[in-house]
Amino acid sequence: MSPITQIQALDVPSAIVQRRSIKTFKTDPIAPDLLKQLVELTVAAPSSFNIQSWQIVLVQDEAQKAALSAASWNQKQIIEAPVTFVFAANPHAGEQDLTPIYEQALKTGAWNEGTVNYFKNAIPQFQAGLGDKRREYAIKDAIIASTHLVLAAESLGLSTCFMNGWIEEQVKAVIGAEDSDLAIAVLVPVGYAAEPRLNPGRLPLSYNVSVDKIGNPYQA
Repeated sequence: MSPITQIQALDVPSAIVQRRSIKTFKTDPIAPDLLKQLVELTVAAPSSFNIQSWQIVLVQDEAQKAALSAASWNQKQIIEAPVTFVFAANPHAGEQDLTPIYEQALKTGAWNEGTVNYFKNAIPQFQAGLGDKRREYAIKDAIIASTHLVLAAESLGLSTCFMNGWIEEQVKAVIGAEDSDLAIAVLVPVGYAAEPRLNPGRLPLSYNVSVDKIGNPYQA
């Protein structure tokens, strides 16, 4: 195991406070075991009914990185970072065969037969009720998973940058999803920071945190 993967991981509060959006990365590779750990922590994220409606593509090949950068207004962090996580969302995940999810939950003891039977009816009904909002709900799950990635990376000595500047159809073409209904939720380059970035600060809590109703500011 490389020395990089032996660092003392930050606790969650420290990772949250320390995290910054990094726009310039070193080209140093991420050790395979560390990358695997990041992926495992990312997919540990919760999702609606545990459907896990995300599709995550790790873009590492140099040609793929160049194409993804071109689809993202030529932002250089994709070229520099050793890997960019593309978070796509499948709005139809709840309509697919969920047997593997049910079987795993039964095996772990997390769900019993009654729960599984309930979900077999509840999930299709819920998905049908969402209608056009299925895409939105799938994107929400993917965004939650991307937040897990960002905090896990920070805690393990890596840096990230949420990217929302890209052309969806072009990104889909790069990852081979141009003919699918997948939605692109967010792109996250991951690597070792080549720049320091200070915390720009946040507004006072009373500015945008309320109690019970908007306009009743939270007073810490």
